[in-house]
Amino acid sequence: MKHTLLPVILPFALLLSCTSATTTNTTTAVPITGTWQLVSGTTIAKGDSTTTDYTKGSRMIKIINDSHFAFLKHDLNSPKDSSNHFDAGGGSYTLTGNAYTEHLDYYADRNWEGKTFDFTVTISNDTLIQRGMEKVEGAGIDREIIERYVRVK
Repeated sequence: MKHTLLPVILPFALLLSCTSATTTNTTTAVPITGTWQLVSGTTIAKGDSTTTDYTKGSRMIKIINDSHFAFLKHDLNSPKDSSNHFDAGGGSYTLTGNAYTEHLDYYADRNWEGKTFDFTVTISNDTLIQRGMEKVEGAGIDREIIERYVRVK
């Protein structure tokens, strides 16, 4: 009598195991986690474009984990006084496909804190390109930026 339920339960259990839910993400996220060094940045404001080479005179890295980002920047030629021109910030981010949104929670200039910045990111080999708008009314900022990073190994 113990085995009379087995022919009923076994096919049902097999059916459930074969039809288990599989989630397919049709918008696969760009693999941005890691440490990235800023190589160049282009700023476009009011029709004027300025490109900065970040391989000379300063160094900036961006560290991205599964939920947060941080950036650190300083001069390579340390001044004799305390004006190191150190800059840093960070916060959380979301990434859907190549749509990357930073939520800046920490920054020296409080006008930038609490702001959200939308970017498009692409990766080719070891290069990440981040493109989007920076708009911070309290700081008079309204510009497009294009930043090129290389993965730090």
